[in-house]
Amino acid sequence: MTLELENVGRNINKQWIVENICLTVADNECLALVGPSGCGKSTTLRLIAGLDPVSAGSIHIRGRDITSLSPSERSVGMVFQSYALLPHLTVFENLELGLRVRGVPKPERRFKIKGILDLVQLWNRADNRPAELSGGQRQRVALARALLRDPEVYLLDEPMSNLDAQLREDIRPELRRLVLEQRKPTIYVTHDQHEAMAMAQRIAVLHEGRIEQIDTPYNLYHNPESLFVARFIGRPQINCLKGDSGSIRAVRPESIRFSDEGLSGKLQSREWLGNSQLLFLETQQGVIRMMTSPDQGIPAQIRLTWRAEDEILFDADTGLRSRR
Repeated sequence: MTLELENVGRNINKQWIVENICLTVADNECLALVGPSGCGKSTTLRLIAGLDPVSAGSIHIRGRDITSLSPSERSVGMVFQSYALLPHLTVFENLELGLRVRGVPKPERRFKIKGILDLVQLWNRADNRPAELSGGQRQRVALARALLRDPEVYLLDEPMSNLDAQLREDIRPELRRLVLEQRKPTIYVTHDQHEAMAMAQRIAVLHEGRIEQIDTPYNLYHNPESLFVARFIGRPQINCLKGDSGSIRAVRPESIRFSDEGLSGKLQSREWLGNSQLLFLETQQGVIRMMTSPDQGIPAQIRLTWRAEDEILFDADTGLRSRR
C-alpha cells in the first residue's frame, strides 16, 4: 500500500480529536472520509499533510516514515475547501508561484502550466484573476495547483462544498477523472455521502474521532457494522424499531411495503422525489419511512410489512451489529 496510517491520533489539552486511525490507500484508489461535523475528517487530512503535529502513531508513504517531516518534505498535494487562490494574481501566476519557489526554470514553468491548464480545460483563462472565474473554474485551478506538484498522495478537503448542487453534479465526473488519471492514492473528505459514493471506491465513516467502518459503498449500505453507520449511510434514513431481548431492528425505507397484515399505520406526510415518493407513516413503533413508486396508491387501512432477510439487527446497548 502507498499511504498507510498506523494508530494515528491528535491530542489537544488531553482530549483526543482523532484516535487510533488505521487506514491504507493504494495507487489509483480514492478513499472518502465521511462523518458528522467535528468527527475528525479534516483533522486527519491535516495530520497527513503535516499541517498539524501527530500525537500518536505513524504515517508512511511508500514505506517512508513521514510522521515528523515538514509539509514541504512530504510530497503531498492538498486541495482546500476555500481554494486558497491569491486574488491579485492571474491563474497563470497563481500556478507559477509554487514552481518559482521550487526553482523551476521559466521555460519549464510555462510548459508545465500550459499542460496542466489544458488538462483541466482552463488554458484560455490563464490571464484571468480568480474573481473573474466561476466557482467551478476556481475549484479546477486549485486542483491544477495540486496536480502541478506531482505529489505521491492527493488530499482533497471538501473541494466542492462551496458550489451549488447542480454545479457539483456537473463537475463530479470530471473531478473523478482528473484525480484517478493521476493513478495516485487519494483521500477525499466530504460531508455529502452521495458525493463520497460517487467519487470513492471505499469509504471510511468517522464518529467522534474514530473510524466506525471502512468498506465499499455497497457494503456500508447493505452490511453496516454499527447502528451509527446504518443511520448515517443512506438517505432517506433507515428505520429503527424495537426488537426482542434488547435488540434494534433496522429496515431500509425501500424494503417496507403495504400488506393485508402487519404493523398498522397512518399517513403523516409524503415527499415527491421525481421517480419515487417518500411516505412518513405513524405507527406504534414511531414514524416509519417508506419509499414507493410515484404512482403507488395509499390503501384506506394501512398495514406495513417487510421480509425478515431485509432486517439488520443491532445490540441496543453497544450499537454493534448482532449476528443471526
